[in-house]
Amino acid sequence: MPPEDRDLSLRWSGRVSLTPRILAVNIFALAMLAGGFFYLDSYRARIVDNRTMQAAREAGLIAQAAAMTPPRDRTALMLRMAEAANLRIRIYDHAGRVTFDTRALGLRNFVLRDPDKDPWNQSAARFLDAIIDTVAGADRAPQFRERAPDKGLDWPDLQAAFQKGTPVASVWRAPDRTPVITAAAPFGPEGAVFTTVNARTITQFVRVERFRLGVVLAVTLGLSIFLSLFLARTIVRPLRRLARAAVRVRLGRAREVVVPRLPERRDEIGHLARSLSDMSQALRARIDATEAFAADLAHELKNPLASLRSAVDSLTSVRDPNLQAQLLAVVREDVHRLDRLISDISEASRVEAQLSRAKFEPIDLTAMLDGLVAQRAQRGLGRDVRLRFDPPPGPLPHVMGEGMRLERVFENLIDNAISFSPDGGLVALSLGIDDGMIEARVEDEGPGVPEDAREAIFRRFHSVRPDGEAFGQHSGLGLAIARTIVEGHQGSIGVESREDRMRGARFVVRLPLVQR
Repeated sequence: MPPEDRDLSLRWSGRVSLTPRILAVNIFALAMLAGGFFYLDSYRARIVDNRTMQAAREAGLIAQAAAMTPPRDRTALMLRMAEAANLRIRIYDHAGRVTFDTRALGLRNFVLRDPDKDPWNQSAARFLDAIIDTVAGADRAPQFRERAPDKGLDWPDLQAAFQKGTPVASVWRAPDRTPVITAAAPFGPEGAVFTTVNARTITQFVRVERFRLGVVLAVTLGLSIFLSLFLARTIVRPLRRLARAAVRVRLGRAREVVVPRLPERRDEIGHLARSLSDMSQALRARIDATEAFAADLAHELKNPLASLRSAVDSLTSVRDPNLQAQLLAVVREDVHRLDRLISDISEASRVEAQLSRAKFEPIDLTAMLDGLVAQRAQRGLGRDVRLRFDPPPGPLPHVMGEGMRLERVFENLIDNAISFSPDGGLVALSLGIDDGMIEARVEDEGPGVPEDAREAIFRRFHSVRPDGEAFGQHSGLGLAIARTIVEGHQGSIGVESREDRMRGARFVVRLPLVQR
């Protein structure tokens, strides 16, 4: 796997659609918030512990106050403290029998609720308490059960208070799951003070906080799901449309596929859509060009093949040696035309692919054109045609390119200019710089190119023959190959009228300079 693909690869999550992945990421953050429910459980445990220690201190204070109060005033004091602290206060002797009870005196401030008689919302709250306690693994206090008046020693707190001589408290669980806290403190030779309280406020406080947290969580969850779906819709839906369009293009339906460009989107998906649209249009143009090239190729091959077949068929019936020699000359000429045509077609077919893999280097066009002119003049031009290169007055910057391909461009232009030049004509080459591009010009004194044909001459198999030239000397691919090579170098090629108003054509090649 290439490094760039390895950086973008996903392991198990790559098999999951974007929509559930977006939802999972957002809901995971909410799950962390939901952990507040379990934090409330630990918070409740701390409150219960503090309330238990407070109950032990209260029992100790009540025992001290009772010991310091005369017996005749003790009952009134106990009732006032029980009512103020919402406690049930009892005094047990050392045998475990009740000698004083605020409930027996009419103060019924400790009453446990019957869960079977509570409304449905209380039952639902208790059910939610049980679920959270189970999930959080909270310690479950023992069930609270009253002891008989003469069985006080069955209370663990009372036994511990008699044994240790210090206040002791315990936590129990009422039938409605609210905590019940009992505490005992030694009361001198008379026994011990025993207090009981149903701490419903702790459960109520936790439930209120849990309800508030639940409301916040529910609202946040709803908004998160809505925003996640909105985000997934803005990402996943256009990606699916683009994917479907790409599949249809892959299946060979490029002409009937319209890739959405999403012009209103300025984000990465919009850039992707426009890039895919441009790519599909380029692919469509490439397919059209390939089909047109195939049709033109069939047409160009048909003529020499028909001539060749006709000559071969005639050879079997002709006995005249002169006619046979003429037919063999036709066969050789047609074979030569086919060989030249196939070579040019092969060159035109692979030049673009080769340019995409070529390694460009700095090229000195002045030295290249000077060398090409010298080589061409050494081989001879014919018809007294002259070839001249006018070098620039000073050194020019280099261009980035592949030397052999650029030489092919200028060789084609030079051959084309020579073939259209009149006898004794001049073909002039020159270099210059214009608007940050290096400009190479090839001028001849031929008939020139009409304005309405200046684009057509660069099409494949478009061939305009000079006067007097035999048919089939050119394949019509030279200028098409030249344009392909120049555009592969990020340049341009065109034909203009000569600036000096003289008769002839002027081909101009523009190439970007080397960036310093």
